Amino acid sequence: MAEAGAGPARVPVSTYRLQITADFDLFEAARRLPYLHALGVDWVYLSPLLAAEPGSSHGYDVVAFDRVDPARGGAEGLAAVSAEARRLGMGVLVDIVPNHVGVATPAENAWWWDLLQHGRDSAYADAFDVDWDAGDGKVLIPVVGDGDEGAIRVADGEVRYHDHRFPLAPGTSTHEEQHYRLVSWRDADDQLNYRRFFAVNTLAGVRVEDPEVFARSHVEIKRWFDEGLVDGLRVDHPDGLRDPKGYLDDLAELTGGAYVLVEKILEPGESLPTSWATHGTTGYDALAFIDRVLTDPAGQAPLDALEARLRGGEIWWQGYVFARKLEVANGILHSEVRRIVREVRQIDDSVPARELEYVVAHLLAAFPVYRSYLPEGREHLEEAFETVRIGTQDLESTRAVDLLERVLSDSANPPALRFQQTSGMVMAKGVEDCAFYRWSRLTSLNEVGGDPSVFAIDPSAFHEAMDVRQRDWPHAMTTLSTHDTKRGEDVRARITVLAEMPDVWEQALDRLLELVPLPDPGFGSLLWQAILGAWTPEHLPDLPQRLHGYAEKAMREAGDRTTWTAPDEAYEAAVHRAVDAVFESDGVRAVLTDLAARIDEPARANSLAAKLVAITMPGVPDVYQGSELWETSLVDPDNRRPVDFDHRAAVLAGEASDDAVDKLHVTCTALTLRRDRPELFTTYDAVPATGDAAGHVLAFDRGGAITVATRLPAGLAARGGWGDTELVLPPGEWHDALTGTPATPRLAELLATLPVALLVKETS
Repeated sequence: MAEAGAGPARVPVSTYRLQITADFDLFEAARRLPYLHALGVDWVYLSPLLAAEPGSSHGYDVVAFDRVDPARGGAEGLAAVSAEARRLGMGVLVDIVPNHVGVATPAENAWWWDLLQHGRDSAYADAFDVDWDAGDGKVLIPVVGDGDEGAIRVADGEVRYHDHRFPLAPGTSTHEEQHYRLVSWRDADDQLNYRRFFAVNTLAGVRVEDPEVFARSHVEIKRWFDEGLVDGLRVDHPDGLRDPKGYLDDLAELTGGAYVLVEKILEPGESLPTSWATHGTTGYDALAFIDRVLTDPAGQAPLDALEARLRGGEIWWQGYVFARKLEVANGILHSEVRRIVREVRQIDDSVPARELEYVVAHLLAAFPVYRSYLPEGREHLEEAFETVRIGTQDLESTRAVDLLERVLSDSANPPALRFQQTSGMVMAKGVEDCAFYRWSRLTSLNEVGGDPSVFAIDPSAFHEAMDVRQRDWPHAMTTLSTHDTKRGEDVRARITVLAEMPDVWEQALDRLLELVPLPDPGFGSLLWQAILGAWTPEHLPDLPQRLHGYAEKAMREAGDRTTWTAPDEAYEAAVHRAVDAVFESDGVRAVLTDLAARIDEPARANSLAAKLVAITMPGVPDVYQGSELWETSLVDPDNRRPVDFDHRAAVLAGEASDDAVDKLHVTCTALTLRRDRPELFTTYDAVPATGDAAGHVLAFDRGGAITVATRLPAGLAARGGWGDTELVLPPGEWHDALTGTPATPRLAELLATLPVALLVKETS
């Protein structure tokens, strides 16, 4: 909801995300809160806490809604975090997962076990989104390997398949008599009859739109607020819910209108519905603006040409995305397409299922955003239908389009709601988890919540977006790194420099591909950018394992040369040889070392600029765990690695050194100022500059605190520095909180020590 509807909820000034695991549990989190407070953090932000699958490192595979995971510290651990937070004057924000539960280990999930044991008569039958008729009254469980049906057996009163355990229905003794059927893993694409999270068979969708299911699945969350343990929530994947608005209304009633954020991805030009009971998104939209205002638009044409040369032709991003989404709709998510069609034909069976499936798949591929929320967002559905009509020629397909347009445009129809739940799944799997790994023009732009075809924005566009953000969503989150980002913030900051020196990058890449030939030079560009982004001396000891893990995930997610289910051993071996060459080939090391030397300094400027802007722009800044120092992680699970908090605390206290001490200083100074002087961050105005290098500064006034950040630093250095460029500062005397010195409008002097400044107006 916009500010007017925010109500009396306590709102954080900033947050710090901690990944709670068995190895870093809630008691350990409580022990680290004094460090976070010293860093300037206002609220601690915790990953999912409810009981999860055994050994889960992330907690998004919840198996029980009535307790905090004992492995993560249990109720006592949460109480310890809450008590310490209260002592320090901090708040507590917790990530919750309403869309799905983990079913990889049925015996751990009492709801799922009961469903499998009793079928439609289960006390939890209404909790799961199962199409019983499509499975002849049974839940289809896709776990059986090729030709391995003989391994299914009954033992010790259970159905067993290797390490998998399933219940026996009352009064039965064979596996054929159950309310479920174990089927081939290959059947998931077309035959699966329960809703899941994306294409993850072990995460089953939950029907929280049912009031009783909502109440049952939120008993522990309700306790947190009844007992004052938690202050706010982050809602995971609201687009998977039947009715996100209705869910958020229910959540607001349960929590008394607490601070709530939604993990919602907005496409360029798309706005969050203002009718939702939320304070905003978790910040991917902010991340996209920050990255692009720091990207040199002059790099687009040469990098386009390089990409075309590597790929053997130009790529039209929108068409490319359509094709990838269509692959998904006709492939790993075709069971969802078929279910939509079954529901449509329950309303009107005048058009054959085959034709309806064809059109539904194309509608999902053409859908321009993650999903609509009818009756809001009708224009997106209309756009998809227009696109499909243009490509529809034969009479039968035209009839299918006509029927679907009538049925899917009315939110009173069940298939209209299911289509909305499905479009986001197709977008995520087709774009984030596929196309992002097949396009390598400038991979710092291939980030969750961003459109890689939008190369750069200028400061005026950034200021315009921030004006809107300050007006409509002043308490939405801002972020640079999360547990889901494809590349950590400083990896992206390093890659972004390549837009300023595309010729240098092209020469280096050609040499690398010459030294270590790859079957797909386009993928080679993506891989070498990742390597360059993560190439920092302090991370070299563990870099080989991390890069091999990234290479495997990236090429299999791309899915054009090799896949998770059908690996191409020869292709993968060639890619892994390239990673090995990083550490074994003197020639490769020489190229990387030379390239790193060229980008290190401007990359540092990019990192500090992004960090300061993210913390001081409109919104609630989140610092992802450990990112107060260099954050050179790659895609998960790399970005969920343990953080050395002892080292960070020592650096903050001045008892240890670190190459990223400037980043820690910027982070701490900005967070502390926001927390201690909130009156300085209540408005937003651009601060202009004059002079030949005016385009190299991004500056804005938040109402008494002015952020000054260098942009396009390599180009600035190439032109000889700031020269006589000056800021047009508002009246008054100002000092730089980062250096403690009086501020001058002359940028050559103001930014002589650091590439950023945080000016505070002197008080009389």
